[in-house]
Amino acid sequence: MARRYYGQYCGLAHAVDLVGERWALLIVRDLLVSPKRFTDLKRGLPRIPTNVLSARLKELEGAGVVRRHVLPRPDGSVVYELTDYGNELEDIVLALGRWGARTLGEPGADDIVTADALIMAMRSTFRPEAARDMTASYELRVGDVVIHVRVDDGDLEVAEGGLPDAGLVIETGPAIKALMAGELGPEQAIADGQVALTGPADLLHRFVQTFRI
Repeated sequence: MARRYYGQYCGLAHAVDLVGERWALLIVRDLLVSPKRFTDLKRGLPRIPTNVLSARLKELEGAGVVRRHVLPRPDGSVVYELTDYGNELEDIVLALGRWGARTLGEPGADDIVTADALIMAMRSTFRPEAARDMTASYELRVGDVVIHVRVDDGDLEVAEGGLPDAGLVIETGPAIKALMAGELGPEQAIADGQVALTGPADLLHRFVQTFRI
């Protein structure tokens, strides 16, 4: 698969040479959440052709962004993970996600939300300064995707799966973006049925103050 090169002696041009091919940054996004097997990456990016995923992983390995290792037996699976150089992309990916979310618009009929994408959305929109002296826990359900979030005095922990002791469970859909962008107020979202809560509503106010597009 031929790659495109810009032929400019420029750090930005070289960066785009390394990670600017289609799907490359989404692979990096998902690996920023956790190391993954090939099948895990394919599951999280269901529309990427298998041959393209293989090609992108090979290119990212060649660029020193991704490495692979074999898990100990009896598993023996090959797992892909970011190198130290690849992990330096985190702030860039988070900033790009924040920037793109501002003009995201409404989801298309075929658009999907994945757990890794939602986790990275929480990380990219987190405002530590708004979370000082705050301790809260959330379970966020967006369609079939469930993640949990813990905030503790400006620190963030976010991962896939439910949280039995969550202070607030938020069930929603596309309205989550409008809430985080300040386009929709918590009271209106609840009144319209765009958000369902299990727990105190004041924690939703803290949520939209802490996670902001």
